Amino acid sequence: MSGIQEQAYRSAQKTTTTGRDLEAHVLTQTALRLAESLQQWQDGRDPDTEKLFEALRNNQRLWTIFQSELADPNNPLPLKIKEDLLNLSLFIDKRTFEMMANLEPEKIKILIDININIAAGLQSSENL
Repeated sequence: MSGIQEQAYRSAQKTTTTGRDLEAHVLTQTALRLAESLQQWQDGRDPDTEKLFEALRNNQRLWTIFQSELADPNNPLPLKIKEDLLNLSLFIDKRTFEMMANLEPEKIKILIDININIAAGLQSSENL
């Protein structure tokens, strides 16, 4: 998705969804892109490395945005949750760099699981 398309998408999403919905959606979409590569490995094929690296970079960008939001002193989340999410984001950074240096299918699964679980938490907290 180009920068202009992404900006248009985000603008449209702001009028119809909450921030948590959008975060959950983007986490899920990123996890699905990573899962495509994992599925290729599980099927005995080599993954499309260009798509895999793009998915890894997008995931890292997403978590960098989360880091920025979590570090904001005006962020209303409880301190313990912010600290836990920041520590998780550091793990994601480390794992992403490991994946880019040495593609290993077992290392991608945790990134997928983290995104899916955080997305599910965001969606369930929206219903409270």
